[in-house]
Amino acid sequence: MEPRQPPGSAASPDPAGDPAQGSGETGTRMPVEARRKAWRERLATLARQARALPARPDDIDVAVGSVGDREPTDAALLAALREAVLARLTGYGTPESALDAALEDLPGTSGEIALEVVSQCASLVAEAFSMPGLQADAFAFRATDAERRRRGERRAAARAARETREAEERRLKEWESSLVGADAVPSLLGCTRHEADRWIRAGIVPVARRVTVRRGGRTFQEPEFDPAALEALRGEVQGWRDAEQGRRPLQDETHQPARRISNAAVARIAGLDRYAAHFATARSLNRRIVACLGPTNSGKTYFGLSRLAEAESGIALGPLRLLAHEYREALEGRGIPTTLSTGEERILVPGSRHTAATVEMCPFRNPVDVAVIDEVQMLADPERGAAWTAAIMGVPARQVILLGAPDAAPMLQRIAALCGDPIEEVRLERMGPLAAAPAPVPLAEIGRGDAVIAFSRREVFALRAELLRRGRSVAVVYGALGPTVRRAEARRFRDGEAEVLVATDAIGMGLNIGPLRRVVFSALNKYDGKEDRPLTVQEIKQIGGRAGRFGGEHAEGTVAVLAGGGDPRQIARALKAAPEAPEDLRPPVAPDAEIVAAVAAEMGTDSLFGTLRRIERAVLRRDDPNYRLGDLSTQLAIAAAMDGVRELSLLDRWTYAMCPVDERDSGIERLTDWAVEHALGGTVAPPKAGRLPPADRAGQDALQLAERVHRRLVAWRWMALRFPETYRDAEGALAESRRLNEWIEAVLSASPSGRARAVSGGGEMPGRRRGQRRGGGGGPSSQGAPRRRGTAAGRDGRPPQ
Repeated sequence: MEPRQPPGSAASPDPAGDPAQGSGETGTRMPVEARRKAWRERLATLARQARALPARPDDIDVAVGSVGDREPTDAALLAALREAVLARLTGYGTPESALDAALEDLPGTSGEIALEVVSQCASLVAEAFSMPGLQADAFAFRATDAERRRRGERRAAARAARETREAEERRLKEWESSLVGADAVPSLLGCTRHEADRWIRAGIVPVARRVTVRRGGRTFQEPEFDPAALEALRGEVQGWRDAEQGRRPLQDETHQPARRISNAAVARIAGLDRYAAHFATARSLNRRIVACLGPTNSGKTYFGLSRLAEAESGIALGPLRLLAHEYREALEGRGIPTTLSTGEERILVPGSRHTAATVEMCPFRNPVDVAVIDEVQMLADPERGAAWTAAIMGVPARQVILLGAPDAAPMLQRIAALCGDPIEEVRLERMGPLAAAPAPVPLAEIGRGDAVIAFSRREVFALRAELLRRGRSVAVVYGALGPTVRRAEARRFRDGEAEVLVATDAIGMGLNIGPLRRVVFSALNKYDGKEDRPLTVQEIKQIGGRAGRFGGEHAEGTVAVLAGGGDPRQIARALKAAPEAPEDLRPPVAPDAEIVAAVAAEMGTDSLFGTLRRIERAVLRRDDPNYRLGDLSTQLAIAAAMDGVRELSLLDRWTYAMCPVDERDSGIERLTDWAVEHALGGTVAPPKAGRLPPADRAGQDALQLAERVHRRLVAWRWMALRFPETYRDAEGALAESRRLNEWIEAVLSASPSGRARAVSGGGEMPGRRRGQRRGGGGGPSSQGAPRRRGTAAGRDGRPPQ
């Protein structure tokens, strides 16, 4: 089949090049551009009105470019748009992939698409692939029937998930409503009040939960008890009395009869209050911890990798896939074969005894000589901190080298004490001076070697547009970019191809951007997903510290703020400030598959949502002196949807709950659809972006589509490593990821002339108004991968870099 050529492509000269435009005179070009703008607006309206025409903004641009008539009718415009859509659909390779994309691209759709529209889209795809009549009819029938079947399965799964969730919530509420206070314990046990109080204090009487009450202006934690559990213990009371009189030792709670639904039993089975003991291999080793702490540009990474390179075996763990690649390259550069392990890819090197990995991929059973864990201040991150706790406590290495900011020291000391490991601190100082600029920097003075830091993708492109307009060449780095593109943009800046780097706070860790003359914040406040707040001292130090490079072109670094973005004295104070320990020094912990399975078995449930809900409520007291529970909100949201896919085991559903998804892109709904297909024994094809416009003509819509599909591919490839029989086309997914990376990089590095200006954004300069909402910046806590709740998120997944 000959591929259909889009109108206005190289294969068909642009008919819109009328004499008025061909003269090259600005005065004669303007009417044509004005007419085309009006045509775009008309076509956008017509596309929304056409129920089954899956047109994208770049299709509209192609269609407008193909119109030769000075006064085209609506029918002529729609015909041109239809041809552009048909041409693009062939770029998906298969009719099935094209149909999936077409249904997603339908404009103005909310909720479920009518089956009639599905049939019409299938017929359009059949036409794009030049199917003969009977074959086209059969394709449309199969597509509609398959969609009807999928919808039935989705509805059944959603109904089952809702029923399960409601049943588990009802079960939990009924149990909680049955709990009694301390006053009821004597009658339930058949003992005196003094005995009951004494045994409660000794931990002999199991506390079901503790509730916060206020009396007389003070807050108390009062225990509540499970009547059924206490009734079962009546026969033990005489033994407790005998033990108090020295006849035999008291039994603690672990020797008492099983109480299948008490919080005490759930907490005991989960064992998160004894989390360090969960890592048997690490506890069996004579581990020694070395905490190498210092500011940015103090040589921490060199210290850690040098120790690792000298070891017979070892592992390097970091927060980003990009960093894992850099560790591997550094070790390979020293002649050390190194395996790579991240959430979405594996590079196995036969015979290697060293591994570079993301933190979430830490192995817990194979001992090594040295482990290096980077960016340990991430322990304080609300979403990913539990992964650092697990890695630091559980990595089976005889020497554990921890790299990070000095702020992390108190929490590291707490973890070492909980593990019973000796800890040595090595403090490093910055190797070059770092100073705060005395005055704000006008945008006109931004020049070669400067990095401008914004806090959203929109700000990045607005700044880029303004700098391009002023004649600067610009590289960009922001959270939605995959690691390959980030490195390519950093290389452009490092090699001098781009004078200025405009980035979100995603550059705060890891990325090798080379020597910076200056780090210039666009503003000294940011929207963090919850509120507009001032930058913290650690954020200013971590990001601003990228300025200057010891022994490099810019030995002395400068940190500044753009004019109108804040008071430079705030930067000066931050750079001089002493390290700030987190408010809560208890390391965050979270359940793993083993704990989830054990708790579910104890509860006698197959509900992942019910299991996680109980873990959230039961496994750690709020006043536990040693640990605090990490954030489980994303896993709970996915579990609530996944529980309806009952053909998948509880642990398979748990695996899905750990997948990095972007909820702003309907990530949980898409993941559930994949799970339904998995449960039915089908296969899940990797997402595709289809045909993309030439890089030098791409607008924001096309760029954001490519970034969105790339994030979906991250999730797909993560699943493919765990369920290869369902997610089979790993090579196709990798090829599409590479294609999108190359195209995105081509767009970002395109000449600022012509259509590339559309990518640069436009409009007023952002980031100057206090109180303005910002989002999606991809800062150090998210590091470019979508946070799971509104940004990945995530695990290595969240974020998987």
